[in-house]
This record gives sequence, structure tokens and C-alpha cells, in this order.
Amino acid sequence: MVLVKAILLSCLILAIQGGTLMPIEPTKGGVIPLPQTVMQTEEFFTVTPSLLRFRLTGNTCSILEEALTRYWKLISNNYSSHILKRYSQRTKATWKQSTNYIRRLDVVKINLLDICTDTDFPSLNGTNESYILELTESDQILTARSVWGMLRALETFSQLIYEDEQSSTLRLNSTRISDYPRFPHRGLLLDTSRHFIPVKYILKTLDAMSYNKLNVFHWHIVDDQSFPYKSTSFPQLSEKGAYHPVEAVYQPEDVKEIIEYARKRGIRVLVEFDTPGHTLSWGKGVADILTKCVGISDQYGPMDPSLPNVYKFLTEFYSEISKVFPDKYVHLGGDEVPFDCWQSNPNITKFMETLNITGDYAALESYFIKNLIGIVTKEGLSPIVWEEVFDNGVKLTNTTIVHVWKDGYQHTLNKATQAGKPVLLSSCWYLDHLGGVKDWQNFYKCDPYNFPGSGAQKELVLGGEACMWSEMVNENNLMSRVWPRASATAEKLWSSITDWNEPEVTDAQLDDMARRLEEHTCRMNKRGVGAEPASGPSFCY
Repeated sequence: MVLVKAILLSCLILAIQGGTLMPIEPTKGGVIPLPQTVMQTEEFFTVTPSLLRFRLTGNTCSILEEALTRYWKLISNNYSSHILKRYSQRTKATWKQSTNYIRRLDVVKINLLDICTDTDFPSLNGTNESYILELTESDQILTARSVWGMLRALETFSQLIYEDEQSSTLRLNSTRISDYPRFPHRGLLLDTSRHFIPVKYILKTLDAMSYNKLNVFHWHIVDDQSFPYKSTSFPQLSEKGAYHPVEAVYQPEDVKEIIEYARKRGIRVLVEFDTPGHTLSWGKGVADILTKCVGISDQYGPMDPSLPNVYKFLTEFYSEISKVFPDKYVHLGGDEVPFDCWQSNPNITKFMETLNITGDYAALESYFIKNLIGIVTKEGLSPIVWEEVFDNGVKLTNTTIVHVWKDGYQHTLNKATQAGKPVLLSSCWYLDHLGGVKDWQNFYKCDPYNFPGSGAQKELVLGGEACMWSEMVNENNLMSRVWPRASATAEKLWSSITDWNEPEVTDAQLDDMARRLEEHTCRMNKRGVGAEPASGPSFCY
């Protein structure tokens, strides 16, 4: 129904405008996300992928060496197969007589300044993704302090290469770039509970994230509907809580593969186990952890904060999670807790009396979250929570990240940062909300700095995430629902196209993004990502 309404709305808008939706002219060698500083001229190299080589002039490790091979293959495959045929049919290379022609680009130097190891993992605070790219007549070199910055440099380099249809050549304009991310946390949330997403589609999602310089895979792995995570400590959770105990479960080797695949692309895997709500699937495998809803539905609701065995279970569970997932942050959820179920249960009422919080269910949630944060902190993990936890007055340390997702996010960002809490934004980047033709523009207009706060407050904004909730998404429409719309979010989190004082994008910036997004969508298609058309009628060369 939502999709039908979106299509009808798009048609209505076009009818009101009284015009025909026309193709947008794509850029040639346009980069997404837009680098911080770019200097280009009309001078150009030609590129013959079979002759292109990377030459290491600094440090190296397997992460970099595998990336060089991967990007060489991407460059080799990222142009139309007919270009070689067209080129072979031309007897005169007239472009060689152009005054702007430099030469064929055969060698690009790779200068990694810091030592990297085969066990390095990206992190929130310790990852330097900056790089410098110089592809001019005098030098052709990519320089980065860390291997994570070099991965971003290679992505930019691969995007600068474009087809010139008139001469049937691959070209790259003389370019100097100095680049770094605007925010350290640039994520994509994927819900694998409402629909189980097979591993190969998660890996393809990680590929697409790297093409857009997103660096956090927020894995909303379980929820009410299913529990597909195979716990070694509590195998019955997936045996009884998954859609299928074998076919719809992420085995330990699957989780390891996803984490390693992400690491090699400079992507953190941030896992979320949402509690105390959104836990119906947990109760199928572990008895006596959920609240009995008395007289409401006579079914079960959120976890029961009054039961000691709940915290014993969570202690053992998070002991496992801290060993399986290397990232030092864990998302604890905390959203949409149905207080009416707690209110219906007489045992919880009695328990609240002992705590002297009778009738204050936000205080009961605070009791649960406080205990949970204590559990994960002892395991060396730092918590992230959805905004309700903060809104309900739960006492949080200033190291707990508040993830803002509701409407009215400007108020919440302001309030949370005033309280000294670091924040993430997702409110305006929900990919399951369809807005019709060019709805990527809505994502592009959203900005994490668009709230009335001081400079000190805005320094607490760590970034944000686009969210793909999967009620109406499975592996068959995942790519087209996420891309290229999430590319707009990726650019707003990487590029400084707006600032603290001027968070609004201009029409000129929207037009420029539209042209680059046309090219980038085709680029992703050629790389095997089934991105949908960005802005209407188009054709990929």
C-alpha cells in the first residue's frame, strides 16, 4: 500500500507540474561522495586497464594488497564491453593530437605512510580515513596515513575514470584531491529479522557501502519476528526463534566471514540486540525471561526486569557477543518498550514497590538499562541506545551514544548534546519510507547539524545512519531499495557541502548531485549492485 501511494503521489506531482520527466545528463568522472577539495583541469590521461599497474612506495599489508587487486578488477570491468570493439575499429587516434592529452596512465604510486597489519580493525575513534590524490603530468600518486584512508583513495581513483564515447577511450582528467570524512560514523542499518537476508546479499551490501565510503554496518540481527543469530552459548535461541533452524540462521562461520569481509573494506560491524522490547523471538528459546501480559493478550511482552535470571542470562550472552564481534561498541536498542504489558503484570507491580518506583515505568526501564549497561561495560563494550532511553530519563554516562530516529530530531539532538551525550542521526534517512521520484533529494536535504546548538554541542554529533528496516524487503529487492538513495546519505556524512551555520543545501548543489548520482548509479550497476534509477529516465553506457 505504501508503494502504491508513493507511485500515485509521484504521478500526481508530475501531472501538476505539467511536464515530462526528462533524463539528467550524467557527469564524467564525478565522485560520490564529493571530496573536500578538488582541483581539476581539462588535461587528461587515457587508461588501458590491462596495462595499468599500482606501484607500492610505502608500507603494505594484506588489506592493501587485496584492495589493489580488487580495484584493478573493478576498473577493468567497469566500462562497457563494446568500448574495445569501437576503439579497435578506429584507425586514427585523433585525441592524441589534443593539446590537453598528457599520455597513457600506466603506473600509479601507492604511498601508505603508517604500518598496517593483517589484524587491524577500523574503529570509531582510531581510524584515519584522510588521503591525498595527485594525478597530474608531474606525478601520479595516492598518499594516505592509514590503510583505511588508502581504501577511500582507491575508491575515488576508480570513480575518476570515465568513458569518452567520441574517442572510445577511457580517460582520467588531471586531478588533485585532498579529502577526509566530515563524520567518523557513517552507517547503514540492515534488519535481518523481519526477513532473513542471505549472506551473499550482505556481502554485496558491504561492497556497495565501500563504493559510497560508508564505514559502519549496523547489523540489526534479531527482533520480535525471528532470531537468526546462532549463539554458541544458547543454541536454542535460533533453533526455536529463527524462521528455520538451518536455512535462516547465521552460523558462527557466517558471522566471521561477514566481519572479515567488512574489515577488508574498512567497515565496522556494529551488532544490535534490542532489549527489553522487540524480544518475542528470544522467549521461544529461553524460558522465563519475558513478561506475561495479564488480561491484555495473555501473551508475552518485553523482558521482565524483575527476574534475576534475566540478568544472569544477559551476562552470559554478552560475554559471548564481546568475543564474537570485535568492535568495542554494541547497540542495546531500548526503543518502543510496551509499558502496558509491564503495567498488567502483578509481579512487576510488587517489584516496583520494593524499588519505590510504583507507577513509573520509565524508571523501571531505567533500572533494566542501567543493569544492562553495567553488564556490557564489564565486558569492555561501550553502549549505543535508541533515543527513548534518553527521553525517558535513564541516567546515562557521557560515553553512551544516543541514536536519534524519531520525528522532531532537531529538538532531541539539541537536548541530548546539551546533556553532554554523543549522538547519531537516522530520523530523516529511513529507506523503508518511499517518497516517489527523486526522493533521494529528501535524504540529501537532511543534515545532522540542523539543530539550534552551540559549536561544542555539534562536536558531539558523530554522524548517522541510513536504515533499511525489512518488513517489506528481502534479498530480491534489497539493493534497489537501498541504492542509490543511501548514496545521498553517504555524501551528507562524508562531504562538507554544508556547515554548522548553513545546513541547507542549495538548488545548485542538488543539481550537481543529481548529475553525479546518474553516473554513480550506472557505475554501481556495472559493479553488480542492482541500484534503481536515481531520477527517472536514463541510459547507462
